[in-house]
Amino acid sequence: MARAAIFVLLSISFVTLAADESSYRLGSGDLISITVFDEPELSMEVRVGDRPISYPFLGQVELRDRPIARIEEEITEGLRGDYLIEPRVSISVKEYRPFFISGEVEKPGGYAYQPGLTLRQAISLGGGLTERASRNKMFVTRDGRGEEIRLEMGDPVFPDDVINIEQSFF
Repeated sequence: MARAAIFVLLSISFVTLAADESSYRLGSGDLISITVFDEPELSMEVRVGDRPISYPFLGQVELRDRPIARIEEEITEGLRGDYLIEPRVSISVKEYRPFFISGEVEKPGGYAYQPGLTLRQAISLGGGLTERASRNKMFVTRDGRGEEIRLEMGDPVFPDDVINIEQSFF
């Protein structure tokens, strides 16, 4: 019974992670793997940049700021018919772009993003809070908007987030 419960929980976690990855929007710096099953010459690893990639038979394919699921569909549809009968395309993120943490942490800087990362974990990666760190003045700038959003310890962190931990005055 306990094994079945653990299996169900792990299955739900895997499905949730897979769903999150398919809706994930790629950004400059992400390293992805494009796999076309049984077609190794159409499979590749590529780091997302500011420009579209050149993909065999299809020409230019834009990756940046697009959901993985949409890119998979575009490549699948582009290969279907003239090139392959029923192509099976899978895209996975091999390496996410980093997030950044500054202010009152022991080791400010950029760190590798990991799916499911929380503010608490990001602070740990940054060496923990300094003695002068405010416990309730933690902000993130997201999507390059310049707008700061207040964060709590359990809140999620995303690639390209810029987290700032302010100083406490008392």
